[in-house]
Order: sequence, then structure tokens, then C-alpha cells
Amino acid sequence: MSEEEKMNQGEWYDANYDAVLIKKREKAMDLCFIYNQIKPSDLQQRNKILYELLGYEPQNLTLLSPFMCDYGQHIRFGKDVFVNINSYFMDGAEIVIGDHVFIGPSCGFYTAMHPLDASSRNQGLEKALPIHIEDDVWIGANVVILPGVTIGKGSVIAAGSVITHDVEAYSLAAGVPAKIKKKLL
Repeated sequence: MSEEEKMNQGEWYDANYDAVLIKKREKAMDLCFIYNQIKPSDLQQRNKILYELLGYEPQNLTLLSPFMCDYGQHIRFGKDVFVNINSYFMDGAEIVIGDHVFIGPSCGFYTAMHPLDASSRNQGLEKALPIHIEDDVWIGANVVILPGVTIGKGSVIAAGSVITHDVEAYSLAAGVPAKIKKKLL
């Protein structure tokens, strides 16, 4: 089984030294660099680069620069999504963003985790688990979302929060690590 197949199946894989994965990340980094250098008003050129990066054309996506991701091909944006500046999508696994989601500045979506023992880490091993953000979610500035997390429909994540576990639908979550502060319905 290739390292990419292991990655796509949520198994431990060689993230640091596999030539195929390195080449794919370099391509994504180059495309992000180009995207981030294009004037915000040149939507046609920005959308062209975004299509090459993601592999599809998102519906009414506002993706402000700078933006970075590892592969691009594992990110799925719903319709009418707004992503503020300085976002990072570590998309070793799928990152699904629902419809009508608002993401504040400097947010990170991290699908990758590393072994706790140093010898395995030094081999470049990691495992990637998907992140799902359901419809109508608002994510404040400087939020960190960790591997395997689902944020339920209509939830609000307070600025500066670290999301380590699933958030139920229609909840306000805040803190480090984030906890449900109240239900919104």
C-alpha cells in the first residue's frame, strides 16, 4: 500500500519523506503562493488557480489571502462560505465545510496527528483524521480545530478556542480546550 493510500485510509503514513506526497504538497504550496499574489479584484484569475488547487469550482466562496493548505484536493467548501485572512487547512484528510459557514481570521484546521514516541515521530509518521463543519457555523478568529472533529449545524465557536472534540449542533463553544457554554436553540 502506498503512503498516500495509507493517508487516505486514516492509517499511519510517512508524511515527511515520501516523494509522492512531497511533490503533491509542493504543487499545492506553489498554487497557494500564486493565489496569494493575485490581486483580490482579479476574481477570474483567482478562481482559475483555486480550481486547479481544489479540483472543482466552489459556489460563492470568498477566500481571502493569505491562504495555505497542504494538498487542496481534500478540501470541500459548501456554498456561500467566507474564509477570512491567514487561514491554514492541513488537509491530509478530508476537510468538509458546509453551506453558509463564516470563518474568522487566523484559523487553523489540522487533520494530522503525530505519534507520542519520539522515534516514530522522527521517522516522519503521522495519521490524518477528517474534520467536518456543518452548515450555518460561525468560527471566530484564531480558532484551532484538531483532527477528527465535527462541529454541528448552527454552532458558534468563540475566538481563540481550541476544538479538541465534537461540538453538538446549535451550541456555543469557547475555551482551551473548548467546552459547550450554552445551547443556541
